[in-house]
Amino acid sequence: MRPLDPRLLRYATAVRWFLSIGAALGLAQTVLIVAFAWLLSHAITGAIDGRTLTDLVPTIAALAGVIAARAVVIWLLDVAASRGAAQVKAQLRQKVLATLAERGPEWVADRQGARLATTVTTGLDSLDNYFSRYLPQLLLTVIATPLLVLVMLVNDIPSGVTVIIVLPLIPIFMVLIGKATAGVQKQQWDALQRLGTGFLDVVGGLGTLKIFGRESRQFTRIREITEDYRARTMKVLRVSFLSGFVLELAASLSVALIAVSIGLRLVDGSLALSVGLFVLLLAPEAFLPVQRVGAQFHAAADGLAAAEEVFALLDGNLPATLAAESAAGSAARPADAGSLRLDSLTVRRGDNVVIDRLDAEFMAGELTVISGPSGVGKSTLVAALLGFVAFEGQVFVGTVPVSPRGDRSWLAWCGQRPGLLQGTIRQNVALGEEIVDTALVTRSLVAAGAAHLDPDTILGAGGSGLSGGQAQRVAVARAIYRAQAHNCTVVVFDEPTSALDAATENDLLQGLRSLAAQGRAVIVVSHRPAVTAAADRTVLLREAVRSRSESSHV
Repeated sequence: MRPLDPRLLRYATAVRWFLSIGAALGLAQTVLIVAFAWLLSHAITGAIDGRTLTDLVPTIAALAGVIAARAVVIWLLDVAASRGAAQVKAQLRQKVLATLAERGPEWVADRQGARLATTVTTGLDSLDNYFSRYLPQLLLTVIATPLLVLVMLVNDIPSGVTVIIVLPLIPIFMVLIGKATAGVQKQQWDALQRLGTGFLDVVGGLGTLKIFGRESRQFTRIREITEDYRARTMKVLRVSFLSGFVLELAASLSVALIAVSIGLRLVDGSLALSVGLFVLLLAPEAFLPVQRVGAQFHAAADGLAAAEEVFALLDGNLPATLAAESAAGSAARPADAGSLRLDSLTVRRGDNVVIDRLDAEFMAGELTVISGPSGVGKSTLVAALLGFVAFEGQVFVGTVPVSPRGDRSWLAWCGQRPGLLQGTIRQNVALGEEIVDTALVTRSLVAAGAAHLDPDTILGAGGSGLSGGQAQRVAVARAIYRAQAHNCTVVVFDEPTSALDAATENDLLQGLRSLAAQGRAVIVVSHRPAVTAAADRTVLLREAVRSRSESSHV
Protein backbone atom coordinates (compact mmCIF):
# COMPACT_ATOMS: atom_id res chain seq x y z
CA MET A 1 0.00 0.00 0.00
CA ARG A 2 1.65 3.20 -1.15
CA PRO A 3 1.55 6.31 1.11
CA LEU A 4 0.23 8.43 -1.76
CA ASP A 5 -1.21 6.52 -4.70
CA PRO A 6 -0.63 8.43 -7.98
CA ARG A 7 -4.08 7.32 -9.12
CA LEU A 8 -5.55 9.47 -6.36
CA LEU A 9 -4.00 12.50 -8.05
CA ARG A 10 -5.40 11.39 -11.40
CA TYR A 11 -8.96 10.67 -10.35
CA ALA A 12 -9.40 13.38 -7.69
CA THR A 13 -8.04 16.80 -8.64
CA ALA A 14 -8.89 18.11 -5.15
CA VAL A 15 -5.90 16.14 -3.84
CA ARG A 16 -3.54 18.46 -5.74
CA TRP A 17 -5.17 21.48 -4.14
CA PHE A 18 -4.87 19.92 -0.70
CA LEU A 19 -1.24 18.96 -1.23
CA SER A 20 -0.39 22.54 -2.27
CA ILE A 21 -2.18 24.07 0.72
CA GLY A 22 -0.85 21.38 3.04
CA ALA A 23 2.73 21.92 1.87
CA ALA A 24 2.48 25.68 2.44
CA LEU A 25 0.95 25.20 5.89
CA GLY A 26 3.52 22.51 6.71
CA LEU A 27 6.36 24.86 5.82
CA ALA A 28 4.78 27.61 7.96
CA GLN A 29 4.41 25.19 10.85
CA THR A 30 8.07 24.19 10.55
CA VAL A 31 9.20 27.82 10.68
CA LEU A 32 7.02 28.37 13.74
CA ILE A 33 8.48 25.28 15.44
CA VAL A 34 12.00 26.63 14.96
CA ALA A 35 10.92 30.07 16.16
CA PHE A 36 9.22 28.59 19.21
CA ALA A 37 12.30 26.56 20.19
CA TRP A 38 14.61 29.53 19.66
CA LEU A 39 12.47 31.98 21.65
CA LEU A 40 11.84 29.53 24.49
CA SER A 41 15.51 28.60 24.81
CA HIS A 42 16.54 32.26 24.88
CA ALA A 43 13.83 33.12 27.40
CA ILE A 44 14.99 30.34 29.73
CA THR A 45 18.68 31.14 29.39
CA GLY A 46 17.93 34.84 29.85
CA ALA A 47 16.11 34.12 33.10
CA ILE A 48 19.02 31.94 34.26
CA ASP A 49 21.47 34.73 33.39
CA GLY A 50 19.54 37.08 35.69
CA ARG A 51 17.66 39.20 33.14
CA THR A 52 14.63 41.00 34.61
CA LEU A 53 11.05 40.29 33.63
CA THR A 54 10.90 43.63 31.85
CA ASP A 55 13.81 42.59 29.68
CA LEU A 56 12.13 39.27 28.90
CA VAL A 57 8.70 40.73 28.01
CA PRO A 58 9.46 41.18 24.26
CA THR A 59 10.72 37.59 24.06
CA ILE A 60 7.73 36.24 26.01
CA ALA A 61 5.32 38.27 23.85
CA ALA A 62 6.92 36.96 20.68
CA LEU A 63 6.72 33.45 22.13
CA ALA A 64 2.98 33.90 22.80
CA GLY A 65 2.50 35.17 19.26
CA VAL A 66 4.29 32.13 17.83
CA ILE A 67 2.13 29.79 19.93
CA ALA A 68 -1.03 31.52 18.70
CA ALA A 69 0.18 31.47 15.09
CA ARG A 70 1.03 27.77 15.34
CA ALA A 71 -2.46 27.04 16.70
CA VAL A 72 -3.98 28.91 13.75
CA VAL A 73 -1.81 27.00 11.26
CA ILE A 74 -2.80 23.67 12.81
CA TRP A 75 -6.47 24.71 12.64
CA LEU A 76 -6.12 25.75 9.01
CA LEU A 77 -4.50 22.40 8.22
CA ASP A 78 -7.43 20.58 9.84
CA VAL A 79 -9.92 22.68 7.86
CA ALA A 80 -8.04 22.03 4.61
CA ALA A 81 -7.93 18.32 5.41
CA SER A 82 -11.69 18.16 6.11
CA ARG A 83 -12.61 20.06 2.97
CA GLY A 84 -10.09 18.14 0.89
CA ALA A 85 -11.50 14.83 2.09
CA ALA A 86 -15.06 15.92 1.29
CA GLN A 87 -14.11 17.08 -2.21
CA VAL A 88 -12.05 13.96 -2.94
CA LYS A 89 -14.87 11.66 -1.83
CA ALA A 90 -17.36 13.59 -3.93
CA GLN A 91 -15.11 13.43 -7.01
CA LEU A 92 -14.41 9.72 -6.59
CA ARG A 93 -18.10 8.94 -6.13
CA GLN A 94 -19.01 10.97 -9.20
CA LYS A 95 -16.42 9.10 -11.26
CA VAL A 96 -17.60 5.73 -9.93
CA LEU A 97 -21.23 6.52 -10.75
CA ALA A 98 -20.23 7.78 -14.20
CA THR A 99 -18.22 4.60 -14.77
CA LEU A 100 -21.13 2.41 -13.67
CA ALA A 101 -23.46 4.31 -15.99
CA GLU A 102 -20.96 3.98 -18.83
CA ARG A 103 -20.55 0.25 -18.41
CA GLY A 104 -24.25 -0.36 -18.11
CA PRO A 105 -26.54 -2.38 -15.86
CA GLU A 106 -25.39 -5.73 -17.22
CA TRP A 107 -21.81 -5.10 -16.10
CA VAL A 108 -23.06 -3.99 -12.69
CA ALA A 109 -25.27 -7.09 -12.42
CA ASP A 110 -22.17 -9.29 -12.68
CA ARG A 111 -20.75 -7.63 -9.54
CA GLN A 112 -21.93 -7.72 -5.96
CA GLY A 113 -24.14 -4.68 -5.61
CA ALA A 114 -23.77 -4.64 -1.84
CA ARG A 115 -19.97 -4.70 -2.14
CA LEU A 116 -20.05 -1.76 -4.55
CA ALA A 117 -22.40 0.13 -2.23
CA THR A 118 -20.19 -0.53 0.81
CA THR A 119 -17.08 0.61 -1.06
CA VAL A 120 -18.61 3.83 -2.37
CA THR A 121 -20.31 4.79 0.92
CA THR A 122 -18.75 3.50 4.14
CA GLY A 123 -15.44 2.67 2.52
CA LEU A 124 -14.77 6.08 1.01
CA ASP A 125 -15.91 7.77 4.22
CA SER A 126 -12.80 6.26 5.79
CA LEU A 127 -10.75 8.64 3.64
CA ASP A 128 -11.54 11.26 6.30
CA ASN A 129 -8.91 9.70 8.55
CA TYR A 130 -6.46 9.51 5.66
CA PHE A 131 -6.73 13.25 4.99
CA SER A 132 -7.18 14.51 8.54
CA ARG A 133 -4.56 12.32 10.26
CA TYR A 134 -2.23 10.51 7.89
CA LEU A 135 -1.60 12.84 4.97
CA PRO A 136 -0.81 15.97 7.09
CA GLN A 137 1.79 13.96 9.01
CA LEU A 138 3.19 12.63 5.74
CA LEU A 139 3.57 16.19 4.47
CA LEU A 140 5.28 17.24 7.69
CA THR A 141 7.62 14.26 7.41
CA VAL A 142 8.64 15.34 3.92
CA ILE A 143 8.92 19.05 4.77
CA ALA A 144 9.53 19.52 8.50
CA THR A 145 11.89 16.63 9.32
CA PRO A 146 14.62 17.51 6.76
CA LEU A 147 14.49 21.22 7.66
CA LEU A 148 14.64 20.56 11.40
CA VAL A 149 17.56 18.16 10.96
CA LEU A 150 19.33 20.82 8.88
CA VAL A 151 18.79 23.44 11.61
CA MET A 152 20.14 21.01 14.21
CA LEU A 153 23.21 20.31 12.06
CA VAL A 154 23.93 24.03 11.69
CA ASN A 155 23.69 24.62 15.45
CA ASP A 156 25.12 21.35 16.80
CA ILE A 157 26.77 18.92 14.42
CA PRO A 158 26.94 15.93 16.83
CA SER A 159 23.21 16.13 17.59
CA GLY A 160 22.38 16.49 13.90
CA VAL A 161 24.52 13.49 13.02
CA THR A 162 22.89 11.46 15.79
CA VAL A 163 19.44 12.26 14.38
CA ILE A 164 20.55 11.28 10.89
CA ILE A 165 21.83 7.94 12.19
CA VAL A 166 18.88 6.95 14.38
CA LEU A 167 16.05 8.49 12.35
CA PRO A 168 16.02 5.74 9.67
CA LEU A 169 15.32 3.18 12.40
CA ILE A 170 11.74 4.42 12.70
CA PRO A 171 10.90 3.91 8.97
CA ILE A 172 12.44 0.43 9.21
CA PHE A 173 10.10 -0.37 12.10
CA MET A 174 7.25 1.18 10.10
CA VAL A 175 7.91 -1.09 7.12
CA LEU A 176 8.02 -4.19 9.32
CA ILE A 177 4.86 -3.15 11.14
CA GLY A 178 3.16 -2.19 7.89
CA LYS A 179 3.69 -5.66 6.47
CA ALA A 180 2.17 -7.20 9.58
CA THR A 181 -0.70 -4.74 9.52
CA ALA A 182 -1.55 -5.06 5.83
CA GLY A 183 -2.69 -8.66 6.23
CA VAL A 184 -4.97 -8.11 9.22
CA GLN A 185 -6.29 -4.88 7.70
CA LYS A 186 -7.20 -6.68 4.46
CA GLN A 187 -8.98 -9.38 6.46
CA GLN A 188 -10.91 -6.74 8.38
CA TRP A 189 -11.94 -5.02 5.15
CA ASP A 190 -13.10 -8.33 3.67
CA ALA A 191 -15.07 -9.02 6.85
CA LEU A 192 -16.73 -5.61 6.57
CA GLN A 193 -17.64 -6.34 2.96
CA ARG A 194 -19.14 -9.69 3.95
CA LEU A 195 -21.08 -8.05 6.75
CA GLY A 196 -22.46 -5.35 4.47
CA THR A 197 -23.29 -7.80 1.70
CA GLY A 198 -24.93 -10.26 4.08
CA PHE A 199 -26.99 -7.61 5.83
CA LEU A 200 -28.21 -6.03 2.59
CA ASP A 201 -29.05 -9.44 1.16
CA VAL A 202 -31.14 -10.24 4.22
CA VAL A 203 -32.90 -6.88 4.09
CA GLY A 204 -33.57 -7.29 0.37
CA GLY A 205 -35.07 -10.74 0.82
CA LEU A 206 -36.79 -10.05 4.12
CA GLY A 207 -40.25 -10.12 2.55
CA THR A 208 -39.67 -13.56 1.07
CA LEU A 209 -38.10 -14.86 4.29
CA LYS A 210 -41.05 -13.55 6.29
CA ILE A 211 -43.59 -15.22 4.00
CA PHE A 212 -41.90 -18.59 4.38
CA GLY A 213 -41.22 -18.15 8.10
CA ARG A 214 -37.44 -18.31 7.71
CA GLU A 215 -36.50 -14.83 8.92
CA SER A 216 -35.31 -16.06 12.34
CA ARG A 217 -32.76 -18.38 10.75
CA GLN A 218 -30.80 -15.38 9.50
CA PHE A 219 -30.04 -14.23 13.04
CA THR A 220 -27.30 -16.84 13.41
CA ARG A 221 -25.75 -15.93 10.05
CA ILE A 222 -25.67 -12.20 10.76
CA ARG A 223 -24.37 -12.83 14.28
CA GLU A 224 -21.52 -14.99 12.98
CA ILE A 225 -20.50 -12.41 10.39
CA THR A 226 -20.70 -9.63 12.97
CA GLU A 227 -18.63 -11.61 15.45
CA ASP A 228 -16.02 -12.27 12.77
CA TYR A 229 -15.83 -8.56 11.98
CA ARG A 230 -15.58 -7.70 15.71
CA ALA A 231 -12.76 -10.19 16.23
CA ARG A 232 -10.80 -8.91 13.25
CA THR A 233 -11.35 -5.30 14.31
CA MET A 234 -9.95 -6.08 17.76
CA LYS A 235 -6.99 -7.79 16.13
CA VAL A 236 -6.30 -4.68 14.07
CA LEU A 237 -6.56 -2.51 17.19
CA ARG A 238 -4.14 -4.81 19.02
CA VAL A 239 -1.62 -4.53 16.21
CA SER A 240 -2.16 -0.76 16.10
CA PHE A 241 -1.49 -0.33 19.82
CA LEU A 242 1.58 -2.54 19.71
CA SER A 243 2.98 -0.74 16.66
CA GLY A 244 2.28 2.61 18.29
CA PHE A 245 4.17 1.47 21.38
CA VAL A 246 7.16 0.35 19.29
CA LEU A 247 7.29 3.67 17.42
CA GLU A 248 6.94 5.67 20.65
CA LEU A 249 9.72 3.63 22.24
CA ALA A 250 12.04 4.10 19.26
CA ALA A 251 11.43 7.86 19.15
CA SER A 252 11.81 8.24 22.94
CA LEU A 253 15.08 6.32 23.01
CA SER A 254 16.40 8.39 20.11
CA VAL A 255 15.55 11.67 21.86
CA ALA A 256 17.03 10.33 25.09
CA LEU A 257 20.28 9.51 23.28
CA ILE A 258 20.51 13.10 22.02
CA ALA A 259 19.63 14.46 25.48
CA VAL A 260 22.40 12.42 27.13
CA SER A 261 24.92 13.65 24.58
CA ILE A 262 23.88 17.28 25.10
CA GLY A 263 23.94 16.88 28.87
CA LEU A 264 27.46 15.50 28.93
CA ARG A 265 28.73 18.32 26.72
CA LEU A 266 26.96 20.92 28.85
CA VAL A 267 28.69 19.56 31.93
CA ASP A 268 32.16 19.71 30.42
CA GLY A 269 31.44 23.19 29.01
CA SER A 270 31.90 22.33 25.33
CA LEU A 271 28.34 23.35 24.49
CA ALA A 272 26.49 26.58 25.31
CA LEU A 273 23.26 26.21 27.30
CA SER A 274 21.19 28.20 24.78
CA VAL A 275 22.38 26.04 21.89
CA GLY A 276 21.91 22.79 23.81
CA LEU A 277 18.42 23.75 24.95
CA PHE A 278 17.48 24.92 21.43
CA VAL A 279 18.61 21.65 19.84
CA LEU A 280 17.00 19.58 22.59
CA LEU A 281 13.65 21.28 21.96
CA LEU A 282 13.93 20.59 18.23
CA ALA A 283 14.86 16.91 18.59
CA PRO A 284 11.36 15.60 19.48
CA GLU A 285 9.84 17.72 16.71
CA ALA A 286 12.20 16.12 14.18
CA PHE A 287 11.08 12.62 15.18
CA LEU A 288 7.42 13.45 15.75
CA PRO A 289 6.15 13.56 12.11
CA VAL A 290 7.84 10.25 11.22
CA GLN A 291 6.50 8.66 14.38
CA ARG A 292 2.96 9.91 13.78
CA VAL A 293 2.97 8.75 10.16
CA GLY A 294 3.44 5.21 11.42
CA ALA A 295 0.84 5.64 14.14
CA GLN A 296 -1.75 7.10 11.76
CA PHE A 297 -1.11 4.47 9.10
CA HIS A 298 -3.75 2.28 10.74
CA ALA A 299 -6.33 5.06 10.80
CA ALA A 300 -5.89 5.54 7.07
CA ALA A 301 -5.81 1.87 6.11
CA ASP A 302 -9.59 1.43 5.73
CA GLY A 303 -9.87 4.43 3.42
CA LEU A 304 -6.89 3.33 1.34
CA ALA A 305 -8.33 -0.19 1.04
CA ALA A 306 -11.62 1.26 -0.22
CA ALA A 307 -9.74 3.58 -2.57
CA GLU A 308 -7.87 0.57 -3.97
CA GLU A 309 -11.19 -1.02 -4.92
CA VAL A 310 -12.41 2.24 -6.42
CA PHE A 311 -9.22 2.53 -8.49
CA ALA A 312 -9.58 -1.06 -9.64
CA LEU A 313 -13.11 -0.23 -10.76
CA LEU A 314 -12.06 2.96 -12.55
CA ASP A 315 -8.98 1.34 -14.10
CA GLY A 316 -10.94 -1.60 -15.53
CA ASN A 317 -10.76 -1.69 -19.32
CA LEU A 318 -13.88 -1.32 -21.39
CA PRO A 319 -14.37 -3.66 -24.33
CA ALA A 320 -12.17 -2.60 -27.23
CA THR A 321 -15.06 -1.43 -29.37
CA LEU A 322 -16.54 0.65 -26.58
CA ALA A 323 -13.20 2.17 -25.65
CA ALA A 324 -12.49 3.14 -29.24
CA GLU A 325 -15.90 4.71 -29.66
CA SER A 326 -15.62 6.52 -26.35
CA ALA A 327 -12.26 7.98 -27.34
CA ALA A 328 -13.63 9.01 -30.71
CA GLY A 329 -16.37 11.02 -29.04
CA SER A 330 -20.11 11.00 -29.22
CA ALA A 331 -22.03 11.11 -32.44
CA ALA A 332 -24.06 14.18 -33.17
CA ARG A 333 -27.74 14.10 -32.34
CA PRO A 334 -29.78 13.17 -35.43
CA ALA A 335 -31.23 16.36 -36.80
CA ASP A 336 -34.07 14.70 -38.68
CA ALA A 337 -36.81 12.48 -37.30
CA GLY A 338 -36.80 9.19 -39.12
CA SER A 339 -36.74 5.46 -38.85
CA LEU A 340 -34.27 3.38 -36.86
CA ARG A 341 -32.36 1.02 -39.15
CA LEU A 342 -30.07 -1.86 -38.21
CA ASP A 343 -27.61 -3.12 -40.82
CA SER A 344 -25.83 -6.40 -40.02
CA LEU A 345 -25.99 -5.76 -36.29
CA THR A 346 -23.89 -8.31 -34.40
CA VAL A 347 -23.59 -8.57 -30.62
CA ARG A 348 -21.21 -10.97 -28.87
CA ARG A 349 -20.91 -11.94 -25.25
CA GLY A 350 -17.49 -13.49 -24.86
CA ASP A 351 -17.20 -16.25 -27.44
CA ASN A 352 -20.96 -16.47 -27.92
CA VAL A 353 -22.77 -14.67 -30.73
CA VAL A 354 -26.13 -13.58 -29.35
CA ILE A 355 -27.25 -11.55 -32.38
CA ASP A 356 -25.63 -12.15 -35.75
CA ARG A 357 -25.98 -9.85 -38.75
CA LEU A 358 -29.44 -8.61 -37.84
CA ASP A 359 -31.15 -6.41 -40.45
CA ALA A 360 -34.28 -4.59 -39.31
CA GLU A 361 -36.04 -1.26 -39.72
CA PHE A 362 -38.31 0.49 -37.24
CA MET A 363 -40.34 3.12 -39.06
CA ALA A 364 -41.29 6.50 -37.64
CA GLY A 365 -45.01 6.74 -36.96
CA GLU A 366 -45.33 2.99 -36.39
CA LEU A 367 -45.58 0.68 -33.41
CA THR A 368 -43.13 -2.20 -33.89
CA VAL A 369 -43.02 -5.24 -31.62
CA ILE A 370 -39.90 -7.34 -31.07
CA SER A 371 -40.88 -10.85 -30.04
CA GLY A 372 -39.34 -14.28 -29.70
CA PRO A 373 -38.71 -16.98 -27.11
CA SER A 374 -36.82 -16.32 -23.89
CA GLY A 375 -33.06 -16.17 -24.39
CA VAL A 376 -33.28 -15.20 -28.04
CA GLY A 377 -31.54 -11.86 -27.44
CA LYS A 378 -34.38 -9.34 -27.12
CA SER A 379 -32.93 -7.69 -24.03
CA THR A 380 -29.46 -7.82 -25.58
CA LEU A 381 -30.77 -5.98 -28.62
CA VAL A 382 -32.26 -3.29 -26.38
CA ALA A 383 -28.96 -3.03 -24.45
CA ALA A 384 -27.12 -2.53 -27.74
CA LEU A 385 -29.54 0.23 -28.76
CA LEU A 386 -28.99 1.89 -25.38
CA GLY A 387 -25.22 1.70 -25.80
CA PHE A 388 -24.72 -0.62 -22.83
CA VAL A 389 -23.01 -3.36 -24.85
CA ALA A 390 -20.62 -3.24 -27.79
CA PHE A 391 -21.93 -4.17 -31.23
CA GLU A 392 -20.67 -4.56 -34.75
CA GLY A 393 -22.49 -3.43 -37.85
CA GLN A 394 -24.31 -0.15 -38.32
CA VAL A 395 -27.22 1.63 -36.67
CA PHE A 396 -28.89 4.63 -38.32
CA VAL A 397 -31.43 7.09 -36.95
CA GLY A 398 -32.77 8.63 -40.09
CA THR A 399 -29.60 9.06 -42.13
CA VAL A 400 -27.26 9.65 -39.18
CA PRO A 401 -25.07 6.72 -38.02
CA VAL A 402 -25.01 5.93 -34.29
CA SER A 403 -21.91 4.51 -32.59
CA PRO A 404 -22.04 2.12 -29.62
CA ARG A 405 -20.91 4.90 -27.26
CA GLY A 406 -22.53 7.71 -29.17
CA ASP A 407 -25.14 10.21 -28.03
CA ARG A 408 -28.54 8.77 -27.02
CA SER A 409 -30.52 11.99 -26.72
CA TRP A 410 -32.72 10.71 -29.56
CA LEU A 411 -33.84 7.75 -27.44
CA ALA A 412 -36.34 7.32 -24.58
CA TRP A 413 -36.54 3.99 -22.78
CA CYS A 414 -38.55 2.06 -20.23
CA GLY A 415 -36.98 -1.11 -18.81
CA GLN A 416 -38.52 -4.21 -17.30
CA ARG A 417 -37.93 -2.89 -13.79
CA PRO A 418 -39.69 0.39 -12.94
CA GLY A 419 -36.71 1.79 -11.02
CA LEU A 420 -38.81 4.30 -9.08
CA LEU A 421 -37.33 6.57 -6.42
CA GLN A 422 -38.55 8.08 -3.19
CA GLY A 423 -40.58 11.21 -3.91
CA THR A 424 -43.77 12.14 -5.70
CA ILE A 425 -45.11 10.47 -8.81
CA ARG A 426 -44.54 13.77 -10.62
CA GLN A 427 -40.86 13.73 -9.69
CA ASN A 428 -40.53 10.13 -10.87
CA VAL A 429 -42.20 10.84 -14.20
CA ALA A 430 -40.10 13.96 -14.85
CA LEU A 431 -36.95 12.27 -13.58
CA GLY A 432 -33.98 14.66 -13.46
CA GLU A 433 -35.79 17.62 -15.03
CA GLU A 434 -35.00 21.00 -13.48
CA ILE A 435 -38.30 22.47 -14.67
CA VAL A 436 -41.25 20.08 -14.55
CA ASP A 437 -44.08 20.47 -17.06
CA THR A 438 -47.06 19.51 -14.88
CA ALA A 439 -49.47 19.34 -17.82
CA LEU A 440 -47.10 17.03 -19.71
CA VAL A 441 -46.80 14.81 -16.62
CA THR A 442 -50.58 14.45 -16.55
CA ARG A 443 -50.77 13.68 -20.27
CA SER A 444 -47.97 11.11 -19.92
CA LEU A 445 -49.80 9.35 -17.10
CA VAL A 446 -52.97 9.27 -19.20
CA ALA A 447 -51.09 7.83 -22.17
CA ALA A 448 -49.59 5.18 -19.87
CA GLY A 449 -53.05 4.11 -18.67
CA ALA A 450 -52.48 5.63 -15.23
CA ALA A 451 -54.86 8.59 -15.36
CA HIS A 452 -56.23 7.69 -11.92
CA LEU A 453 -52.85 8.21 -10.21
CA ASP A 454 -52.40 11.55 -8.46
CA PRO A 455 -49.07 13.13 -9.51
CA ASP A 456 -48.66 14.49 -5.97
CA THR A 457 -48.77 11.03 -4.38
CA ILE A 458 -45.62 10.51 -2.34
CA LEU A 459 -43.81 7.21 -2.83
CA GLY A 460 -41.49 5.52 -0.38
CA ALA A 461 -38.04 4.06 -0.97
CA GLY A 462 -37.93 2.08 -4.20
CA GLY A 463 -41.32 3.45 -5.21
CA SER A 464 -43.16 1.67 -2.41
CA GLY A 465 -46.83 2.60 -2.15
CA LEU A 466 -47.79 1.42 -5.64
CA SER A 467 -48.74 -1.99 -6.92
CA GLY A 468 -46.52 -3.71 -9.48
CA GLY A 469 -48.78 -2.71 -12.34
CA GLN A 470 -49.03 0.90 -11.16
CA ALA A 471 -45.25 1.17 -10.80
CA GLN A 472 -44.86 -0.22 -14.30
CA ARG A 473 -47.20 2.37 -15.74
CA VAL A 474 -45.40 5.21 -13.95
CA ALA A 475 -42.17 3.98 -15.55
CA VAL A 476 -43.90 3.95 -18.96
CA ALA A 477 -45.14 7.49 -18.31
CA ARG A 478 -41.56 8.52 -17.57
CA ALA A 479 -40.39 7.32 -20.99
CA ILE A 480 -43.36 9.05 -22.66
CA TYR A 481 -42.57 12.27 -20.80
CA ARG A 482 -38.93 12.19 -21.88
CA ALA A 483 -39.88 11.45 -25.49
CA GLN A 484 -42.12 14.50 -25.66
CA ALA A 485 -40.08 16.84 -23.48
CA HIS A 486 -36.87 16.17 -25.44
CA ASN A 487 -38.40 15.33 -28.82
CA CYS A 488 -36.92 11.82 -28.89
CA THR A 489 -37.43 10.15 -32.25
CA VAL A 490 -37.21 6.59 -30.91
CA VAL A 491 -38.96 5.19 -27.81
CA VAL A 492 -38.23 1.67 -26.54
CA PHE A 493 -40.38 -0.25 -24.05
CA ASP A 494 -39.17 -3.57 -22.63
CA GLU A 495 -42.14 -5.75 -21.53
CA PRO A 496 -44.30 -2.75 -20.48
CA THR A 497 -47.51 -4.78 -20.02
CA SER A 498 -46.21 -7.86 -18.19
CA ALA A 499 -47.97 -6.89 -14.93
CA LEU A 500 -51.18 -5.46 -16.45
CA ASP A 501 -54.63 -6.89 -16.93
CA ALA A 502 -56.27 -6.94 -20.36
CA ALA A 503 -58.23 -3.69 -19.95
CA THR A 504 -55.27 -1.70 -18.63
CA GLU A 505 -53.04 -3.23 -21.30
CA ASN A 506 -55.45 -1.98 -23.98
CA ASP A 507 -55.39 1.55 -22.51
CA LEU A 508 -51.60 1.52 -22.52
CA LEU A 509 -51.44 0.29 -26.11
CA GLN A 510 -53.72 3.12 -27.19
CA GLY A 511 -51.31 5.55 -25.52
CA LEU A 512 -48.34 3.99 -27.32
CA ARG A 513 -50.12 4.23 -30.67
CA SER A 514 -50.81 7.90 -29.96
CA LEU A 515 -47.11 8.35 -29.22
CA ALA A 516 -46.24 6.72 -32.56
CA ALA A 517 -48.76 8.94 -34.32
CA GLN A 518 -46.61 11.93 -33.29
CA GLY A 519 -43.98 10.69 -35.78
CA ARG A 520 -41.86 8.60 -33.45
CA ALA A 521 -40.59 5.07 -33.91
CA VAL A 522 -42.13 3.18 -30.96
CA ILE A 523 -40.50 -0.19 -30.24
CA VAL A 524 -42.03 -2.65 -27.76
CA VAL A 525 -40.35 -5.86 -26.61
CA SER A 526 -43.15 -8.24 -25.72
CA HIS A 527 -44.41 -11.79 -26.10
CA ARG A 528 -48.05 -11.01 -25.26
CA PRO A 529 -50.56 -11.68 -28.08
CA ALA A 530 -52.50 -8.44 -27.48
CA VAL A 531 -49.36 -6.34 -27.95
CA THR A 532 -48.39 -8.23 -31.11
CA ALA A 533 -51.91 -7.81 -32.50
CA ALA A 534 -51.75 -4.03 -31.95
CA ALA A 535 -48.42 -3.68 -33.77
CA ASP A 536 -47.96 -2.21 -37.22
CA ARG A 537 -45.12 -4.64 -37.81
CA THR A 538 -43.35 -7.38 -35.90
CA VAL A 539 -39.67 -8.31 -35.71
CA LEU A 540 -39.45 -11.98 -34.76
CA LEU A 541 -36.12 -13.21 -33.41
CA ARG A 542 -35.34 -16.90 -33.67
CA GLU A 543 -33.71 -18.92 -30.94
CA ALA A 544 -30.19 -17.66 -30.25
CA VAL A 545 -27.41 -20.18 -30.93
CA ARG A 546 -24.39 -19.89 -28.62
CA SER A 547 -21.43 -20.03 -30.99
CA ARG A 548 -19.55 -17.80 -33.38
CA SER A 549 -20.70 -19.73 -36.43
CA GLU A 550 -24.43 -19.72 -35.66
CA SER A 551 -26.73 -16.80 -35.02
CA SER A 552 -30.21 -15.41 -34.44
CA HIS A 553 -32.14 -14.01 -37.38
CA VAL A 554 -35.23 -12.01 -38.07
